[in-house]
Amino acid sequence: MSMSESYNARYVWMLATVAALGGLLFGYDWVVIGGAKPFYEKFFRLDSEQLIGWANSCALIGCLAGSILAGLAGDRLGRKKFLIASAALFAISSVLTGWAWTFPEFVFWRIAGGIAIGIASNVSPVYIAEVSPAPWRGRLVAMNQMTIVVGILAAQIVNWMIAEPVSAGASADAIRASWNGQFGWRWMFTAVAIPSLIFLAGALFVPESPRWLATRGWRDKARRTLVRIGGEEFADHELDEVVAAIEMHRAEGRWSELLAPAMLKVLAIGMFLAVLQQWSGINVIFNYAEEVYRGAGYGVSDILFNIVITGTVNLVFTLAAFAFVDRVGRRALMLAGCAAIAACHTLLGLFYHFGVKGLPVLVCTLGAIGCYAMTLAPVTWVLISEIFPNRIRGAAVSVSVSALWIACFALTFTFPVLNRAFGSAGTFWLYAGILVAGLFFLLCVSETKGKTLEQIEREHARAV
Repeated sequence: MSMSESYNARYVWMLATVAALGGLLFGYDWVVIGGAKPFYEKFFRLDSEQLIGWANSCALIGCLAGSILAGLAGDRLGRKKFLIASAALFAISSVLTGWAWTFPEFVFWRIAGGIAIGIASNVSPVYIAEVSPAPWRGRLVAMNQMTIVVGILAAQIVNWMIAEPVSAGASADAIRASWNGQFGWRWMFTAVAIPSLIFLAGALFVPESPRWLATRGWRDKARRTLVRIGGEEFADHELDEVVAAIEMHRAEGRWSELLAPAMLKVLAIGMFLAVLQQWSGINVIFNYAEEVYRGAGYGVSDILFNIVITGTVNLVFTLAAFAFVDRVGRRALMLAGCAAIAACHTLLGLFYHFGVKGLPVLVCTLGAIGCYAMTLAPVTWVLISEIFPNRIRGAAVSVSVSALWIACFALTFTFPVLNRAFGSAGTFWLYAGILVAGLFFLLCVSETKGKTLEQIEREHARAV
């Protein structure tokens, strides 16, 4: 019997599913603000592009802080503790964001929720990569992206179900005085507390990452988990790989090691992939759906329904990515995604430029989201979780994910300003140009499909 035939599929998928619940909460907490936006803005009387941009982007400050925190301590304290911490923080911050009565309170708890997102975005894909057999790793890490998408769709459906119908042309005062303006948006945020508690319960019972245990010297504990994953032969093989990698680089994984020549190129690739995923512009469609669809002639109730459609398309194409990520490979999907999304953004810019409204704009945004969901969205997380050595994976992923959140903050905060300065057409053409530039960089990224994490590490070491 081969090692691949002896994998304990039920156990491996259970571990990955629990960790991926962090992705679900990440997706929900990140996107819930899009549906709540028309109501909390009126409640807090946000009347400038800067305040609107700050309300939408303040959570990203927490995302960056959470990512840095996970990187500073993740390789020292382990993956499991941070899974537990992020689950608890998701539960607390969601309730207190929803029931904030002043704008500063709202911002504070949105930032706290962002810390939970930052931790989960670091630790969940790393944990999944470290418990996954090499032939399954692409699909299992991509499952983290799938749960992000499920969380996004759940937030969109919850927002649509909670919000009472809003008449076309309703004034700001009418929306502020309505149930939506006083309480509806609060329940949109609060709803995430339920899956947060489920995530917390699961995180308490999963084992620590066996690769982290092995790098810290607890090889017996690591072996017990690896035996449960794939049997005795698999456990011995994986431990030999980890030990060989440790022997090749005896120095303990410190942040200073990220500046070594052998790591700088790999780190630059990880950071670029993270920034490219964000500057593709797709999160603008999620977080500023009101502006994007209002500019296309839709009213508030239609906008909320269109948001559900975008979430559904996002989920369907993320599921499709499962069939390709371990078959086609990472590099080919990233190249195809950049080209296709750039084409969609170019068309979208043309529609706005010539005043085309309604269905063509909706179809074009759905096309961009579908392409993103099959390519840049899942594959970026897969690559970031794969390309770094075991001993410094937590720190290196933290730097890459921190770059992602900085790029996401820049994207989210600047969209209202760019939209006013260049118009929707110019803004989407700008995102298309960034994607075209990304195509040339991706030609330098090597394929990782089907390789163990230690094989990838050896290849990068030889390439320097």
